[in-house]
Amino acid sequence: MVKSNNIKKFLHFRKQFPFFIYKGFDSQYSDNGLRVQFHFNLADKFSFHPVLIIPFKEFFIKDNIRKEIIDNLLFNIGMIELISYWKAACPPLIRIECGSLNEEQVTWWKKIYFYGLGEFFFLNSIDTDMDSFVNIESSPGLAFSPFLIHLQESAIIPIGGGKDSIVTFELLSKNEGNIPMVLNPRPASSGTVMKRGYYYDSVFEIIRTIDPVLLEMNNQGFLNGHTPFSALLAFVSALAAIMTGRKYIALSNESSANESTVAGSDINHQYSKSIGFEGDFRWYLNKYITPDVEYFSFLRPLNELQIARIFSGFKSYFNVFRSCNVGSKTDTWCGKCPKCLFTYIILSPFIDAGHLESIFGKSLLNDPDLWPVLNDLTGITPSKPFDCIGTVDEVNATLVHLIRKEQAEPLPELLIQYRASETYMRYQHSDLQSFLDQFNPDHFLPKDYERLLRSYLHD
Repeated sequence: MVKSNNIKKFLHFRKQFPFFIYKGFDSQYSDNGLRVQFHFNLADKFSFHPVLIIPFKEFFIKDNIRKEIIDNLLFNIGMIELISYWKAACPPLIRIECGSLNEEQVTWWKKIYFYGLGEFFFLNSIDTDMDSFVNIESSPGLAFSPFLIHLQESAIIPIGGGKDSIVTFELLSKNEGNIPMVLNPRPASSGTVMKRGYYYDSVFEIIRTIDPVLLEMNNQGFLNGHTPFSALLAFVSALAAIMTGRKYIALSNESSANESTVAGSDINHQYSKSIGFEGDFRWYLNKYITPDVEYFSFLRPLNELQIARIFSGFKSYFNVFRSCNVGSKTDTWCGKCPKCLFTYIILSPFIDAGHLESIFGKSLLNDPDLWPVLNDLTGITPSKPFDCIGTVDEVNATLVHLIRKEQAEPLPELLIQYRASETYMRYQHSDLQSFLDQFNPDHFLPKDYERLLRSYLHD
């Protein structure tokens, strides 16, 4: 983990760029689909115009794409999209010119921004608080009204191409009328939906573009870092549900996502995948957009080990799934990052070494260069990697299980080093089965979905 001391730059930029404006958005719906362009302004010195494109599909419901309905969703998508541009200079004021927010909404948005930028603030050594990091002002009299809408009892399923969304996709495959949703398709996500016989015409597709002005500013040394992407995904999936007439949005975030990345703090790389965000988003969606859409994570009651066990039964996806951020542009596993090593470890109790080596291109547990990464994953270092990975307890329990399992064989290099560590001594009595028997009650699954998930755990 590399931290940058950018507090002076943060304070300087806030003086140089004292305000950020959300000026509005334009949308056009045609036979080609929906095109949306947002308009942001940084202190009258930089303008940003990011675009969302949703190609037309036959399953769109035209009556649900009326302006009075869609504009509410698009306004809120712009509210979460703007944070990617605001963070370049972190102005002390955000001015909303295309809609009005009441005090309750302002408080809600400040919470999403502050915790969603927790990693950004931490890695840039920016010391601030929720009260002072930004003020939000909006134009009075331009409030968007929540709406009621009739929706059918099926789901939008966001697909990222990793093992988690594959598990959700497979377990819900028998439910009729579900639609997979893919944001910025890549081989892993497209390959996933094709494995179940879905092709272009049967997938809700979104193309999101970043304004190149922001990319150039990053090259010039403006502030940069992690933003709450899954919060954007939440609002976009709500748009997908409305446009297709689906009542449910079934995410694939697990209970492990609730653990803080930095021990003893609220800083969580996966904040917008956490149960806290999920509850907050459900409340906002119900009160300010529509009470008719149900947003929940289907895998929330499960931990990473349970998901890995279920995934291990879907062998047809072994050559398709990818979770490595480093290798995402080339559709590969880099074999060097925390996400690669974590995924390799968590699958090891359920997939034999030969299959794992064919997936990742080598035995990651025999790579001594990954020892520092393993230290991060097992809690030897004070902070977990800033990545979407499981808990420290899950990783340690898995490693202990692997050592017990392979006692009669020469242990892989990393397991030999781990067995000699104090961390191993602390976890040596942990029981993998105790993790496999869990069912976290802190979730928002509708009863039918909960029964379905429980039935797969007991198969």
